[in-house]
Amino acid sequence: MTLKTTLKLSAAAASLAILAGCASTSDLEDVRQTAEAAQADAAEARSIAVQAQNTANQAQRDAQSALQMSEQNREEMDRMFERSMQK
Repeated sequence: MTLKTTLKLSAAAASLAILAGCASTSDLEDVRQTAEAAQADAAEARSIAVQAQNTANQAQRDAQSALQMSEQNREEMDRMFERSMQK
C-alpha cells in the first residue's frame, strides 16, 4: 500500500468511527429522553394514585359519618316507638 492509500483508508476509518460515535450519542440521547419520559409518567401516576387515595379516604370518612347518623336516627326512632307504646 502506498502512503496515499493508507492515508485515505485512515481518513475513511476515522470518519466511520466518528459516525459510529455520533450514532451512539444519538442513541444515548434517545434513551435519556425515554428515561425522562418514563420518570415523568411515573410521577404523574404517583400523583394520580395520591389523589385517588385521598378521594377514597374522604369517601370512607363520609360513609362512617353516614353510618353514625343512621345509628343515631335508629336510636331516636326506637325511643320514639317506646314512648308511643307506653301511652
